[in-house]
Amino acid sequence: MPGPFAASPGVPAPAFGPVARLDGYRAGRPPKKSHAGVIVLVSVLGAIVLVVGGLAALGAAVHKDKRVDAASTTPPTYSSIFRETPPTRYTTESSTSTTTTSTTREIRETTSGSEPASEAPPAPRGPRPVKETARNPLFASADAGLQNVACPLSRWSSDRAGAERFFQSGIRCLNTVWAPVLGDAGLPFESPNLVVAQSGQMQSPCSSSGDNFAAYYCPTNETIYMPMDKLQIEEYGAHPGIYLAVLAHEYGHHVQNLSGVEEAMSEQRYDAGADSDAGLELSRRLELQAQCFSGMFLGASSAAGGSIDRNIYNEAWNSEDRGDHGGGPRDHGTDEHSASWWRQGATKNRAQQCNTWAANSTDVA
Repeated sequence: MPGPFAASPGVPAPAFGPVARLDGYRAGRPPKKSHAGVIVLVSVLGAIVLVVGGLAALGAAVHKDKRVDAASTTPPTYSSIFRETPPTRYTTESSTSTTTTSTTREIRETTSGSEPASEAPPAPRGPRPVKETARNPLFASADAGLQNVACPLSRWSSDRAGAERFFQSGIRCLNTVWAPVLGDAGLPFESPNLVVAQSGQMQSPCSSSGDNFAAYYCPTNETIYMPMDKLQIEEYGAHPGIYLAVLAHEYGHHVQNLSGVEEAMSEQRYDAGADSDAGLELSRRLELQAQCFSGMFLGASSAAGGSIDRNIYNEAWNSEDRGDHGGGPRDHGTDEHSASWWRQGATKNRAQQCNTWAANSTDVA
């Protein structure tokens, strides 16, 4: 049955948060060398010179012959830390995904002896992610939700170029409504990258979850991957609400990455064991939260008079039974929970209502 077309509640329009990339820290200024020992040594030698006279002169001559000029010593060694910045733009002009990469090296210098060549820069400014799950600032306010903003989508087309235009327009709409939520929570915001490839056999810094995926998000390069041969276009046909909900789910992972939720979960899952019962439950909480975030976007946008109308909303509502199937790991949740968390976001439109980390284990099974 079609889902109820109840307008998802909007929120007062807050100011957009600042756009911030996360810069690393450079090493601080090393302590200066103390010369007190040298001064004491010179004073003692001076006294010896006054006492022993000629013997001191002879000792000075020998010392001069053996003295090494400071200018010829090896300079202080510097250690460099290289951070590779992810590519910022991906092109998909050909039938297969083409990636244009640019790598930036950040060099952090420390000395083992003397002063560095230049002063240390100030500490990074701007919002930073918070490595927390249930207590993340994203869920602090009970009123934090997406604005009811009209979304102008490009027309869906089942060819790769048309699909790419559709997904790019969807990302612009997602940016518009998620940026204020992250900004108000004191968290950073930036748009994700997008790759629309013909085949799921594409290269990325992240490994995919095997053949059983429609799309995926890679936090390493902040990129959403939408392979045409995985979207089941031959099954779903020209029903853009289904594909838009998939995009909004992957964008939800981007929100988790920006906020620090994803990093906190990854560390917890590593400590618990990725395939342990506790590790798989953490994965389900992450995936079901992305479902809830997807519902928030479709619900909030459907009441604003743009391209996301009742038909697109109902297409999405009826296609969210995307839980675990077959004999694979239980890392996404049941069909029932996949649909119920999506609908929770669609009807409540509050980030706090999507806090799967605070939910009972029975609600994320």
